[in-house]
Amino acid sequence: MSTYMKFGAILKACRERAGYSQEELAFRLSINQSDVSKIEKDYREPTISLFQAWIQNTQTPEVIVAFLYGMDGISMISQLMLLIGGFILWM
Repeated sequence: MSTYMKFGAILKACRERAGYSQEELAFRLSINQSDVSKIEKDYREPTISLFQAWIQNTQTPEVIVAFLYGMDGISMISQLMLLIGGFILWM
């Protein structure tokens, strides 16, 4: 059993948010549609360069930052609002 991180669901959400089908994203990444499917189902681990290209093509860097820091989008926004609110009070 592999111990790699499971990015499939988050990468699928990034693709869907960008409005791409698996075929469209595969074309943009110069890979096969079946590879996109395997990655989204966690059957295959993306390389670092493919992961980076996926994020760039779907224009979703904030989603990955939140995921890597263990936060969902709502938690990330809440933390930023607390930080901004604290800064305003400090001024």
